[in-house]
Amino acid sequence: MNDNIFGIDERLLKMSEDILRELKPRFEKIDGITEYNQYKVVKAMQDNMVSEAHLNGSTGYGYNDIGRDTLEKVYASVFHTEAALVRAQITCGTHAIATALFGNLRPGDEILSPVGKPYDSLEEIIGIRPGRGSLMEYGITYRQVDLKEDYSFDYEGIREAINEKTKLVTIQRSRGYDVRPTFSVKSIGELISFIKNIRNDIICMVDNCYGEFVDTIEPTDVGADILVGSLIKNPGGGLAPIGGYIAGKKEYVENASYRLTCPGLGSEVGASLGVNRPFFQGLFMAPQVVNGALKGAIFSACLYERLGFECNPSSVAPRNDIIQAVVLKSAERVQAFCEGIQKAAPVDSFVTPQPWPMPGYNSDVIMAAGAFISGASIELSADAPMREPYAVYFQGGLTFYHAKLGILMSADEMLKKGLIDYTFNE
Repeated sequence: MNDNIFGIDERLLKMSEDILRELKPRFEKIDGITEYNQYKVVKAMQDNMVSEAHLNGSTGYGYNDIGRDTLEKVYASVFHTEAALVRAQITCGTHAIATALFGNLRPGDEILSPVGKPYDSLEEIIGIRPGRGSLMEYGITYRQVDLKEDYSFDYEGIREAINEKTKLVTIQRSRGYDVRPTFSVKSIGELISFIKNIRNDIICMVDNCYGEFVDTIEPTDVGADILVGSLIKNPGGGLAPIGGYIAGKKEYVENASYRLTCPGLGSEVGASLGVNRPFFQGLFMAPQVVNGALKGAIFSACLYERLGFECNPSSVAPRNDIIQAVVLKSAERVQAFCEGIQKAAPVDSFVTPQPWPMPGYNSDVIMAAGAFISGASIELSADAPMREPYAVYFQGGLTFYHAKLGILMSADEMLKKGLIDYTFNE
């Protein structure tokens, strides 16, 4: 940083320069993945003959919205699926998952999670924690198989858990508020293949949040029947103001559409209300935006490991999503980390984030996010449940340089408060 206008400790800046020199070959490999994904998105748009007319929106019922319908064909092409549902009416990633579950499950069915406990916000949907209108209230049961101590799949446990009621297997690609590794697309494919060999009629759904465009392949390339995600994360490219997607086999996507709207209407209704343009342009930008976020995550692991903190993934581990967990081991450090991230934001930089009982979570959560789109975690952001082991989850940055700035300011904030026990080599 040639002009240190943010007053960051010069020792951190020197550490940053050393790290970036070492990361140059690795960043070049990420650029190769980004180039492939950029061309894949462009080809999908060309194959579906996207025109200026498709960038316009609709109102009212949204019948015959050619922009919305063409966007869904583009998503299906990008993810190599039969169909897709891409809607502003899907309010978030959790809503996308719930829509797919309620659309494809019926009383007497059972869900199986072969990767342990799902993300906190799904607990009330499933009924693990009491929640109005949960799947459990509709007679849909839940079973899970925890990962082994080395975070590998417990294949024998999964085999034993599958029974005549098992209708759908849900696989969470990213870690949620856990310190387990994110699953690679390859490992997800191996898990799906194992399940399909036991019973081919089981629906395999993957929560793809934070994983899109990190690899050259997606879970639907390795057997996933349904793929779900949020547009204010990776695929929205920082431009989508709201929305989520469900992509997969036509039958399962249609089932979800009847839950999103109502039986008899399905995907035929749902006005796009002017979001077609940012949805298309955001998808176009997504590979490059993910590129910056991914580099930022790796840079953060390198910096924080040098400062003596445990990081998951480690600085040298392969990357399967854009999330970086840093185990800070104290509430004070989590608070200071998030304050530093907030101070680096272009919006609301003057705000001090505070923990609060966020809906859908079983502990107070602190969130730092001075974003152009409220809650858009593809933008520079960090959040953490205020509980042991006091791990903070860092993600996003629409550019690598912004992600880098956020990480440096988070460390600088802890350093200024005397919360980092590290001796710099002068």
